[in-house]
Amino acid sequence: MATIVLLLIILLGVAVFSVQNAVPVTIHFLFWQFEGSLAIVIFLSAVGGMIAGALVASFIRFRSSPGKESEKPPTVIQ
Repeated sequence: MATIVLLLIILLGVAVFSVQNAVPVTIHFLFWQFEGSLAIVIFLSAVGGMIAGALVASFIRFRSSPGKESEKPPTVIQ
């Protein structure tokens, strides 16, 4: 729950910052060129970074957790 609250606070800060910087800018990326509001560019960059970070974190968490195939059955001593 604390993570969600922190994420919402960061997202709100980015939204306020981007709205205060709402000037048109030209974006050049590889062979594409388009014009858009700086607010939208900042906001989409922040959201894209959060999604990328969440994907990397979940991938690392998935790789580090032991799978059921690697578990050995308990040894019974008689």
